[in-house]
Order: sequence, then C-alpha cells, then structure tokens
Amino acid sequence: MNADASAMPARRAWYSGGMSQSALDVLRHVFGYDAFRGVQGEIVDHVATGGDALVLMPTGGGKSLCYQLPALLRQGTAVVVSPLIALMQDQVEALRQLGVKAAFLNSSLDAAESLAVERAFSDGALDLLYVAPERLLTPRFLSRLERAHIALFAIDEAHCVSQWGHDFRPEYRQLTMLHERFPDVPRIALTATADAPTRREIVERLGLEDARQFVSSFDRPNIRYTIVSRDDGRRQLVDFLRDRRRDSGIVYCLSRKKVEQTAEFLVAQGFTALPYHAGLDSEMRAAHQRRFLREDGIVMVATIAFGMGIDKPDVRYVAHLDLPKSLEGYYQETGRAGRDGDPADAWMAYGLGDAVLLQRMIEESESGEERKRLERRKLDALIGFCESTACRRQGLLTYFGEPHAGDCGNCDNCIAPPRSWDATVAAQKALSCVYRTGQRFGAAHVIDVLRGAETQKVFQFGHDHVTTYGIGKELDAKQWRSVFRQLVAGGWLAVDVEGHGSLRLTSASSALLKGETTLTLRAETEKAPRRRESRNAEVLSDLPDEAAHRFDALRRWRSEVAREQGVPAYVIFHDATLRQIALAEPSDLDALAEVQGVGAAKLERYGRDVLETLIGG
Repeated sequence: MNADASAMPARRAWYSGGMSQSALDVLRHVFGYDAFRGVQGEIVDHVATGGDALVLMPTGGGKSLCYQLPALLRQGTAVVVSPLIALMQDQVEALRQLGVKAAFLNSSLDAAESLAVERAFSDGALDLLYVAPERLLTPRFLSRLERAHIALFAIDEAHCVSQWGHDFRPEYRQLTMLHERFPDVPRIALTATADAPTRREIVERLGLEDARQFVSSFDRPNIRYTIVSRDDGRRQLVDFLRDRRRDSGIVYCLSRKKVEQTAEFLVAQGFTALPYHAGLDSEMRAAHQRRFLREDGIVMVATIAFGMGIDKPDVRYVAHLDLPKSLEGYYQETGRAGRDGDPADAWMAYGLGDAVLLQRMIEESESGEERKRLERRKLDALIGFCESTACRRQGLLTYFGEPHAGDCGNCDNCIAPPRSWDATVAAQKALSCVYRTGQRFGAAHVIDVLRGAETQKVFQFGHDHVTTYGIGKELDAKQWRSVFRQLVAGGWLAVDVEGHGSLRLTSASSALLKGETTLTLRAETEKAPRRRESRNAEVLSDLPDEAAHRFDALRRWRSEVAREQGVPAYVIFHDATLRQIALAEPSDLDALAEVQGVGAAKLERYGRDVLETLIGG
C-alpha cells in the first residue's frame, strides 16, 4: 500500500525545462495507446503548458487521463483533489501498474502510512498525490504544499461545489483558495454531471472565469435505456436479471430497508447479491465493495451512498427500483454502467408512488423555499422524462443542453415505439372521480371507485353511491394506474403531500373536464419487455470461436493475478485490451506491444505470462 511511498525513487520528468518527449510519446509508452479520444489531446496540451481548464466529459470518456498525462509532462507532483476514497485507491493502483509513482492520503491510512506518503510528497518522489478535500484544507497540509513543487491541481468531481447539485460537499467551496495561494499552478476541474447552472457555479466558486472550457458530448451510445411501469418491481427485476447472472451490476433503492430486503430476495432467487448502505458498519461496506470490484457476477444492491467514483469499467447494468431524485442523479448513476465502452443497460421500474414519496421528501426537508422550488422543477423534469414517448437519449441530452436528433436505436422507445391513445374521456372520468371523492384519497382508492370495487374503504366512505362509482370498468387497474401517473406528470393532477399523497385537481383540470381540450396518453404495454441476453454474452458473440476461447483464458489468468496481488482485475488489463489480444494472437513481445492498452510497464511485467496463456489457451 502507501506505506512504502517514501522509498520510491525520485521521479523522472518527461519535460526537463522544455519538452523532451511529446504527449503522444507518453501516451504510447505509459498508457499503451496510439491516439487520444475526442478532445483529450487538446486538454492535455492546454494544461501541460500551464493553462487552467474546466472539463465536462461523460463517465467512461477518459477524464482521468486529462490530468494524469499532464502530471507526467510537467515538473513536480500533481495534487488531485477527490472526495472518493474508493476511486483514489483504484486509480492509484491502476497508475502503479503503469509504472507511475502515485499515492493517496485519506482516512483509510494509519498515522505511519500517512507520514510515509507525506515524506514522499515532500521529497518529490511522487508523480501524483490524491488527497481528500478535508485533508488538503488543513493548515498542516497547506504548509506542506507551500514547500512542495506542484505540477498542477486537479479538482475531480467538481460538481460537488454546487449547493444546488445532487452531491454538494461544503469543503469544495473553499478550494478557490488554491488559486489565491498558488496563482502560478495550473488547475483543471473535471466533472461528468453538470447542467448549465451548475457549470456556471463551478466557474464562479472555483475562480475559473479565465479557464478554457472543454465540453464533450454527454452521450453514452453504448448504454441502452429502458423504463418500465412498475407492476411487481421484484418480479420485474428478476426477469431483467435472469440472463445476466455472469454480469456485474448495481441495483439502486431509495431506502436502507429496501436495499436489505431486495438483496435478501435476490439471494433467495440464486443471485450473488450484496447490500450496501450507510447504515452498515464500515468493515462490511468495505468488504462488499472489494468483492464487487474483484469478482464477476456480483449484484450490488445499494442506496446512492454506493458507486460514485467507482472505477470498475465492466459494470454491465444499472437498475433502479426507485426513482432517483433528478435527471442529474439518474445520468450519473446510470453512467456507472459500461465505462469500458461495451454494451450496457440502464433499466428502471417507475410508479406513481415514487413521485409522491419524493415530493413529500422535498416538502418535509429543512431547505429554503428557493431550494425546494429547484428540486420540484428537477423532479418534474425527471417524471416527464419517464413518461415521454420520445427517444430517451434525446430527452436526456436535451436536459444537459446538447441537441440530439432522436431515433437513437438503443432505448426502449426507439426499439419498440410506444402506442398512444385518445385518453380524453378516461381522463375526465379520473378527474371527476377525484373531485367526487373529496380530493382526499390517493390513486389506489380512486381506481377502486372507478372500477366499482367492493372494498371496505369504498363502503366506509359511501363512495359506492357517488356518480363516478363503477364508470371505469373498461380499463383494468394497471391501465388506470398509468392514466393517473401521466395525469400527475402532465400537471392535470397534483399530489397533496401533506394529505398523505391524496390527489387534487389543478388549474389545468378545468379545461379538460369541460371538453375544451383533448388528451393523448402513452398506452400501457400488454407484453413484458423483450429480454436481452447477457451483455458479456453479446461481447463474446462478437469474437470468433477460437478468439473467444483465448479471451476466456486471458480473463482466468487475469483473475488469478489480481487475486494474488489483492487488486481489482481491471487494473491489470481492461476487457477491451484482452479482447484485442485474443483477436490479434501476438506471437512475441513486439507484437504484443502494438496492442492498445499495453504500455511499457505492463509489457515488462505481464508480457511473457500473456504469451504463455495464449499458447496454453
């Protein structure tokens, strides 16, 4: 671990006064790639020559390289500010596999380990030092920074600076002092999740007004987006997971209780499922996280306390059993799937109860009215996204200010376009029944009245005598739930959170009730969504049989090496690299060195073992 950091040899600078090697040379030699992706090259050039930058790039787009490579090109040590212990550890281990001198400082280290890392930093023996913002802001560490030779500051997860964002960290607001105390050190702030207001706040709070902004596409074309109407969430989840037992994935739930119940249910169904939430003791959380990072086929059932910054590239799906709090949250959480660029799924089961619960949480929070208004708008945008009949990718990207033509071919609405129907009469019946029952009840009871159900509650309140009793028998309960969900989403009905989720009419209801306007709604599908084969199976199906056998052999070898070293398998080699090796079938080290992702350090460390595995496989 980091305790031996002080024993590291003094680092070799790629720039010695002037440029001694180009950025492409370092990219090839250290990281094993021949070309930059997208705007990576421009960013690296800008920061390496001393410029400040704000980088907005999707998860899996290669943000880390945008500061890791300039760190090797500039004299001194790059200080990377990150709030994420797991991400620090993963990235440090991955960098060490590349032969880069990296270490981290956070609460996972004991006093002796921390002191060793600090000494290595002071001695100039590190290329990169990852540090939590709380540690960086201490007088003791700031004093050490004053005496060190700093190559650059990288502020990762920069959206944490926004008090209106979904992951506000108050310490981030103080990071503007880096520019004030170290005006000549370049800074690069990076995030994968920031709408226009959040971007403006990052610039303002971090003093990046003069920084060059690099905004990549937010599109993740390898992710398939699917949203289903929740009927029996657990059964629907099992149907979704049935052919994905070999895949690693995350299932998000809103509450700790639901996390534990869902994990227990999945275990009973034969899945390897682990719970993760802030209520578990730290040792259990750490153990579950290690298993998820290092084993295949693990289902991590979690609250949003898990996953942010997890660097695992081969998460093949992210499922939501509850509605997230915003489209930013949804984008970030689903973005944890398919970081390696291979096919992945984002699946969500959504019901009206989600909207009611989240609205209640907003109203009962201690936030000021301005914050509540913002959260209501974000929730409305998310509900509208769920109910949309248009291309999911188009709706998601439009929210982040990026135009998209639609018809992506890789979301539920594009693969199987939903039917729509003239729901004017049904909506009038629904609104009338809400009114006739006193605007005091939730959707379930109103649906019972519409369908003429003989329940104790209907008789107790005398609702078997209202004029709307039994006028909606033409639709089943599932279809009526869809109608009410869409009426709420469209603003025709409102949820009275203080009235325990009761429905009430809105100002828009009148025109619909009077027949002054018509209403078209999304039709509830009658058949279950078509099940997809495992995304890993899809990846393997792209390989010829012999190459697929070699790929499996390489994965088994990688797993053994990772277990021996106590590290996640993907820090040895990504699946994409193993797949290229399996296809190319290199016969010697020179040929292996040509494969993307095989840098000099990994070639020296693993090259002969890889060639032997290919022969044996």
